[in-house]
Amino acid sequence: MRQAAKTTPWLARTMVAFCLVLALALVAAPSRAASLADFLGKAAPSDLVPGADAFGPIRADMPAAPALKGGTRIGWVFLNTDFVPATGYSGKPINILIGVDDKAVVTGARLVKHSEPIVLVGIPEAKIKAVIEKYTGLDLKREAAGAPHDLDIVSGATVTIMVIDDSIRRSGIKAARTLGLEGFSAGAGPVADVKMVDRSKDAVTDWTTLAGDGSVRRFSLSVGEINAAFDKQGDPRAAAHREAGADPDPYIDIYVGLVSQPSIGRTLLGDAAYANLKSRLGEGDEAIFVGSTGRWSFKGSGYVRGGIFDRITLLQGEATIRFRDKDHLRVVRMAPADAPTFNEMDLFIVPKASGFDAAAPWRLQLLVSRAVGAIDKLFLTYDVDYTLPPAYLAAAPQPAPAAVAPAPTPAQAVAADDEAPARDRLWLRIWEVKRTEVAILVAALAALTGIFFFQTFATKNERVFKIIRLGYLAFTLVFVGWYANAQLSVVNLLAVLSALVSDFRWETFLMDPLIFILWFAVAAALLFWARGAYCGWLCPFGALQEWSNQIARWLRVPQVRLPWGLHERLWPIKYMIFLGLLGISFYSLDMAEHYAEIEPFKTAIILKFDRPWPYVLIALAALTPGLFIERFYCRYVCPLGGGLAIPARLHMFRWLKRYRECGNPCQTCAHECPVQAIHPTGEINPNECVSCLHCQVLYRSADRCPVVIGKLRKRERFERQNGLVQTGAAANSGGMTASRSGTDGSVQA
Repeated sequence: MRQAAKTTPWLARTMVAFCLVLALALVAAPSRAASLADFLGKAAPSDLVPGADAFGPIRADMPAAPALKGGTRIGWVFLNTDFVPATGYSGKPINILIGVDDKAVVTGARLVKHSEPIVLVGIPEAKIKAVIEKYTGLDLKREAAGAPHDLDIVSGATVTIMVIDDSIRRSGIKAARTLGLEGFSAGAGPVADVKMVDRSKDAVTDWTTLAGDGSVRRFSLSVGEINAAFDKQGDPRAAAHREAGADPDPYIDIYVGLVSQPSIGRTLLGDAAYANLKSRLGEGDEAIFVGSTGRWSFKGSGYVRGGIFDRITLLQGEATIRFRDKDHLRVVRMAPADAPTFNEMDLFIVPKASGFDAAAPWRLQLLVSRAVGAIDKLFLTYDVDYTLPPAYLAAAPQPAPAAVAPAPTPAQAVAADDEAPARDRLWLRIWEVKRTEVAILVAALAALTGIFFFQTFATKNERVFKIIRLGYLAFTLVFVGWYANAQLSVVNLLAVLSALVSDFRWETFLMDPLIFILWFAVAAALLFWARGAYCGWLCPFGALQEWSNQIARWLRVPQVRLPWGLHERLWPIKYMIFLGLLGISFYSLDMAEHYAEIEPFKTAIILKFDRPWPYVLIALAALTPGLFIERFYCRYVCPLGGGLAIPARLHMFRWLKRYRECGNPCQTCAHECPVQAIHPTGEINPNECVSCLHCQVLYRSADRCPVVIGKLRKRERFERQNGLVQTGAAANSGGMTASRSGTDGSVQA
């Protein structure tokens, strides 16, 4: 019976292997580019055009379908990616169905497909959908004229929202123009500017002159004004996080100028620096100068993590241009003697491919945020309008009419992203920025692998091993959890499973290097050591539980050991929770994310308890029983542990050593196992074991393991009987004097 309990049934192994093969087959299945026809059935006509009851046939000459009411057209519906590329973090298009009426007003917008990794960082998809639905009522005529609109940002998904905003605006304007809606002429493009930048004007002046004639534009905002602006939003949290300082103190004090115009560039940078800038500019490229002296930083730190400057955006007509780190140059010093002292001075290259016209008006949009929680923020936008002074403009020759290139299809947009140079891929830049954290985590994983492979040596000294284990758990909690926020979650697991059966793309999961490495390590560890390598060593919340229990023991908090019968019946709870969440995720991943709040990981680790009180209570409710029952949450509740335990049945090796006497008659390991993963009959349940290696410490303990103690006694008796025991001064000095036994069995020197 014991042998049968130790052996995983071949049928279970076969079923799990079949599931893995099926998942791989689904991953390998080819996918084609999506089009309007693929998504019309994913939204009701009335959701996109109020009053509509049906969609008409898609036009043959353009990807737009009429929205019908009683057979009469009352609007149009189109897919954003049929008109403009909308590639987000994942490298794949964000597909949005948009409805418009004949007055060129957006009547509805629905997110129908995306591959953004927002789920992986804990942002509910419902928030993104809610932002998109707020574009109802957007007047495309005003957008085409350059009128600004409020940008509703979701904390943690800034770039994704900016991509969505850009896509809705530009695709809407292009569709309105192609359809010939009110205020637009069918097929007409923007009116060409008859002016061009005069590159012959290269006289060096001074800062006062540039600021006086508008070559450099200034925008300023005081502390009092920014506080009043956030208060005006009506969110009570803004008042609790007001900007400190006197009201007249400068908060934003920013200067902008077209530095690729020779006179402006030479004056601001000096001849040497301007020559260096020109060498960096390709044909048709432009460059702008941005300098700031206020408290607010136009760079921030987001570009360090993701390579995108998300606080500033260049807007011109339909075009929205965001800057990346490869387009960025720092300014060491300003050439004019009368220039102010700047906290930040930078140049941003505007590629020719962006369609930017330096001779036409443009504006730099500033995104200002205020943190009101661990990840919650409020946002405001401001525009710095810029028009190149007439002195730097010249008449432009009238170009010959040229055919307008069609917008790339979704397939072309994805292909272009796939063919981009490696340095332009966002996930690669993120890995480069986080190379130090990656190196530390890889070194820690290598150390853990060494502990497992050389566990005989590692567990030789109980006191030393306890220090090693508690030190490693402290590293997991502080570095992996609170610093790097690399806490795995059942939401991650559900997202991976969802991606496997829908639209898998590696770049989605490569956006967070530490999370990706941990998942890879977990997958490998499941084959070697079951789930214990992660749950027992690498889970920050598990480390928090063990440390809190250890502190409770030091404070002499009484410990409770559940009866085996009750303990065994509580095991299945975590599996039922996991299977329930898995079933819900097949129906709605959003709903599964909501119910996954049973995990306190986000509250206790990611947000460090800076959350509304109901979530804090859930986290405390998960931690408190662990003060009396070690790793209570891990044992009975954790759905991630349950999800990892299922494939862990396939693990190939049995690393934990056992004696034949374990369980019968010896019960030492079973009584001392911190999570009661050892059956009274002696078997270790790999589904419940957290690989703490305490049983391996006992395995060779000469003081606590009855088997080892018995063997030592037998050896001592044998040595006594054969005269091999050292006594007296020879034994104490470590000498090699032979011993002999007397006829009465006593040991004599």
